[in-house]
Amino acid sequence: MRVRSHSFSEFYKVRVRHVHLDIRPQFDRHELDCIAVLDIQRENSWPDAPVVLDTERLDVREVSASSDGSNFAPVSYELGQQDQVLGQPLVIKAPPPTIKLKIVYSTSPDASALQWLEPNQTASRTLPFLYTQSQAIHARSWIPIQDIPAVRLTFSAVVHAPPRMMALMSAGNNEQLTHDSPYHFRMEKPVPPYLIALAIGRLDFASTGYRTGVYAEPSLIHRAAYEFGDTEKMIETAERLFGLYRWGRYDLLVLPPSFPYGGMENPCLTFLTPTVITGDRSLVALIAHELAHSWSGNLVTNKNWDDFWLNEGFTTYIEHRIQEEIYGKDRVEVEQVLSRLSLDEEMSKLENRDQLLDTDLTDRDPDEAMTLVPYVKGALFLQTLEQTFGRARFDRFLRDYFDHFAFQSVTTAQAKQYIRDKLLNSATGRAAPVPVDEWLSEPGLPPSAPVVEARVLTSIQEAALRCAAGMPLPRQEAAGWDSHQWLYFLNELPADLTAAKMSQLDAEFGLSQSTNSEILARWLLMSVRNGYHAADPRIEEFLTSVGRLKYIKPIYEALVATPDGRTVAADIYDKTKSFYHPIARTAVEQVFSQALTTRDPERAVAHSLEHSAS
Repeated sequence: MRVRSHSFSEFYKVRVRHVHLDIRPQFDRHELDCIAVLDIQRENSWPDAPVVLDTERLDVREVSASSDGSNFAPVSYELGQQDQVLGQPLVIKAPPPTIKLKIVYSTSPDASALQWLEPNQTASRTLPFLYTQSQAIHARSWIPIQDIPAVRLTFSAVVHAPPRMMALMSAGNNEQLTHDSPYHFRMEKPVPPYLIALAIGRLDFASTGYRTGVYAEPSLIHRAAYEFGDTEKMIETAERLFGLYRWGRYDLLVLPPSFPYGGMENPCLTFLTPTVITGDRSLVALIAHELAHSWSGNLVTNKNWDDFWLNEGFTTYIEHRIQEEIYGKDRVEVEQVLSRLSLDEEMSKLENRDQLLDTDLTDRDPDEAMTLVPYVKGALFLQTLEQTFGRARFDRFLRDYFDHFAFQSVTTAQAKQYIRDKLLNSATGRAAPVPVDEWLSEPGLPPSAPVVEARVLTSIQEAALRCAAGMPLPRQEAAGWDSHQWLYFLNELPADLTAAKMSQLDAEFGLSQSTNSEILARWLLMSVRNGYHAADPRIEEFLTSVGRLKYIKPIYEALVATPDGRTVAADIYDKTKSFYHPIARTAVEQVFSQALTTRDPERAVAHSLEHSAS
């Protein structure tokens, strides 16, 4: 059974309104022992419909129902056929008076949302660590739920953390560091299931403002607090531009380096990779981005994963606006130029269907939509609207949009109609210059797409040309470059630099030893592509200590492009895969599978069948 919504749940018949979780982590066996109590609401047209929930590898031991909220009696249930992407439907035949369901279950050690880290995989090296990553459809691997963003619900939880370990969730957290277990949480605003998040580890807290702060392992806490010291200023800026911040506190949690993404916008508590801690705040665009989700994504959510650009395109646009207010237009323009270059490079490799904003992910894993298209192309579309109607008017439009759809999940069709009603159709003569359908439903970028130029990059481009021509890059010329200027310089160098030129740059600027993950990842990718083997030890060190997909996947792709590289990549992955999050493991294994398909299709089919069976 495959459904476009990526959920088995027939939520239009019976809808979950609240879930309460009792969570007991079992670090020795990498499982959560849980009780979930679900408040359900039936639609009058479907009085006898069963409750259908999404699950993935859950060991369900008992299901009971209550018609008064207090007394529970066992009811029959059935786990349906396993689907490789969607998991299994849990079908519960609860009688019509039922208002609550209680499910006793345990998660699998292989749950796709859960990352269990041993003490030696953390900064403290003394206690283990657990965190969740539920986007897009991984919440079902640790909660039996209607796992679709169209279903918004409130939640509460009791978490029984081990001694000396703190539990945090995407709800109100106690920044007083009591370390008193069990921990109690409550999210009173309705959120989609993918925003329910949990972390347990040895953590400290540092305040960065009256409603902001950062949690991190003790050895990182002071560096993190400095790096993210502008968070309160970012909130104030976003509120001035786009309306009230409606989530109470806004804290950050710096996770161990295995976290597969830059950040995850869990309400009240953004999860972050430590790779953005550089000491100079040059990569805090990520904080602006995750904060922007408090409006676009968390407050107004894509209804289905086909509508993902509604989350990420709006958020990327707002991220740029926040940064411009705080750090200036020059910095934002540099970042936009780099984003556009990355988008153009990625779209050149994507099928037409993956270049659309209004996409169709039927029968596909929504994780496949995690490209730059919804982010950068989506932001360029909104930038086009801003340029057409003026910034002041477009800002009013965005504030009205967030107010109108607050705490709702919407489709591309709804957003498009709102844009037509509030912008296009209300401005005589201005509708024609914005080809909305071309932006949303056709591949590539319209010819009218905004082109951003950054004056500060002109001299850097000239430096790259001189360097390519064999002239050395003066140290004093590069001394003042920030992360993004270095990235632009590396991007402008020829794709086929000689090993001698790579060695010269490395000797002069120590690029292989850079502590800035953005610069280092780009340099190591160039090293693989150009056969610069002096960087091989650093490549292995990087791949075994960082799990962020943005960095590791391109390097693995470059490695497997050659026979020798495939051997190196396989050796590194075999000894590192337990460090990677399940989402990252899946992505890297797809890289190996695609490489195998390219050179040996018959063997690839056999490998695929073997992997599916296991």
